[in-house]
Amino acid sequence: MSLEKFDLPRYLGTLALFSSVDAVQRQRLAAGCRLRRFARGTMIFRVGDHCAEFHVVVTGHVKLFAMSSAGVEKVVQLCGPGRSFGEGVMFLGAPYVLSAQALADTLLLTIGRATVLREIEASPEFGLRMLAGLSERLHGLVRDVEAYALHSGTQRVIGYLLGDHPRQDHPDEGRESISITLPVSKAAIASRLSITPEYFSRVLSELVAAGLIVVERRTIHIPDVARLAACQPP
Repeated sequence: MSLEKFDLPRYLGTLALFSSVDAVQRQRLAAGCRLRRFARGTMIFRVGDHCAEFHVVVTGHVKLFAMSSAGVEKVVQLCGPGRSFGEGVMFLGAPYVLSAQALADTLLLTIGRATVLREIEASPEFGLRMLAGLSERLHGLVRDVEAYALHSGTQRVIGYLLGDHPRQDHPDEGRESISITLPVSKAAIASRLSITPEYFSRVLSELVAAGLIVVERRTIHIPDVARLAACQPP
């Protein structure tokens, strides 16, 4: 993808956050944005770096993570295309509390704080959309805490497989049958679910043995979604 030919105002219109703004506003927003490429494994920012912007993943994947004093990494969020991150810290004007790293070759859209504040003043609806996005992120963190405290590792893996991932539907004799492709490594997903990579692989093997999934490298086929979902708590 050539950055010179990238239609930034048009792309902004495809994002839920900016879908309500008009063409003039999108042009104004685009002037306050920048596009950056990151090779796989590149650090985007680190804990303690100054934050004066937020980010949207155009292509690729980014992990947000914390590192303990003992060097143990905990993945807090995995961001794929269309996902934004960094808004909360940007509004606080505080340093980053997590680090971010590209898990694949990634194209990142970065929007400056001054641009965001200007548009909020011009469009209250835009401000409400940003508030809604932050609220959704907070609810997601609460659900994560609930899952870690109340759900088994197997239930967490099943919840991830049935979650909001790019997938293909395959009608099969009246049953909902889907296939998903793991967007990042099993190790990153396992850390996101607060389990070890070995445990994640063992759960997948157990689900295969039970006839609930079929694994083909990074693609996982779920022949009967309702049957797999029945293994989760209500």
